[in-house]
Amino acid sequence: MPMRDIDFPPPLSFHPLFFCLSLFLSMATLANEDFPQPAELEPDVNFWMRVYSEIDTNSGFIHDVYNLAMVYETLELTGQRRADEKFISAAKGRYAAILEHLASDRSGLNAEQQRVLSLWGPEVTNTRLRNAATDLRFQRGQSDRFREGLARSGEWHDHIARVLAERNLPPELAALPHVESSFNPEAYSSVGAAGIWQFTRSTGRRYLQIDYVVDERMDPFASTVAAAQLLEYNYQLTGTWPLALTAYNHGAAGVRRASKQLGSTDIADIVRNYKGRSFGFASRNFYVSFLAAVQISDNPSRYFAAYKRTQPVQYSQVELPDYLPIDSFARAFNTNFTVLKSHNRALLDPVWKGKKHIPQGYTMRIPQGSAAADPDELLAGIPANQWFDEQTPDLFHKVAPGDTVSEIASRYGHSIRDVAAMNDLNKRYRIRIGQILRLPLK
Repeated sequence: MPMRDIDFPPPLSFHPLFFCLSLFLSMATLANEDFPQPAELEPDVNFWMRVYSEIDTNSGFIHDVYNLAMVYETLELTGQRRADEKFISAAKGRYAAILEHLASDRSGLNAEQQRVLSLWGPEVTNTRLRNAATDLRFQRGQSDRFREGLARSGEWHDHIARVLAERNLPPELAALPHVESSFNPEAYSSVGAAGIWQFTRSTGRRYLQIDYVVDERMDPFASTVAAAQLLEYNYQLTGTWPLALTAYNHGAAGVRRASKQLGSTDIADIVRNYKGRSFGFASRNFYVSFLAAVQISDNPSRYFAAYKRTQPVQYSQVELPDYLPIDSFARAFNTNFTVLKSHNRALLDPVWKGKKHIPQGYTMRIPQGSAAADPDELLAGIPANQWFDEQTPDLFHKVAPGDTVSEIASRYGHSIRDVAAMNDLNKRYRIRIGQILRLPLK
């Protein structure tokens, strides 16, 4: 992934007084009508600022899922998945036992039991402690990813700012990819959300071209325009930016349902009191994590030592009049696939593997100064016999009993990923008997 190999200096050492002063100063800059920060949610914002700036992905917090001020311990991980899972599970079990004990008997406590009780304070009820025993959660740190995101963001910062300004949207929204993807254009979530703005296929298709040849979710330029459209739509439906942002994660219908059920548009009221079945930890924390990201990205030097921000690339753009193999384009512009792919991220593997042509009407980006001549002249110089009037045709396969995606891909000489992409299969690659699968023609 781009910028992954940058050697950053270590982050500034964490000091509670410095952190609290930075948090106070940042709050003052963000306290505006568009993005209010209710006092009830300040502990939550504080939690996410710690996640984004204090601990990296090799460590994490054991904390209460509802009271984010309640952080029991910072765990240091080994990087070995199974060992870390056991370590985290054991820590949760240890704290669950302590909390269960405190809920039933507060006399004769050992030092660790007393420490946990002091975190909650003497007024905590036994019922709350008993509930806390089942409300334990592990949150992995993100400071290294956030720092890398700050570096990567420079490549698209100007474009994002321009798109938001053109639609008269708040400039703070430019921080949202820090929450969604750490500005990683190759980010792909376990639920199929993709790109720096993390669009799912269903939502993305409202604004973007998404098929087995082109996926504009992976293009930071196209997806930024789409994200601005979606955020503007959410704001029109919900009436406030806290709700519009929450809708980016939870869906506008879900947020409106929460608001109607509680009779409130107050974000703190909804975060604290709405108990919708699908309104889980991620949805409850989406707005507060955004506030934390804004505060850090607005003042990165307060939280991180110096880092190198990627500079925007100036492009020449050429629109293809017909279908064209990618190798023909690369030869004409005397460049390689690696360079072209890093600047034309929406084109999918079938194009780069030569199984599909670059689509007619597609606009290719070439860094200015990298072409030996005027890009339009180079495009016009491609021989006529290398252009095509239509896309490479597909084959079709009817799923028979016993068929698997792996076996079908191997039979036709394709990768599982290609077959899955062409047929909108999820990561479990589920198919059914009688289903018609589209396959590239070799």
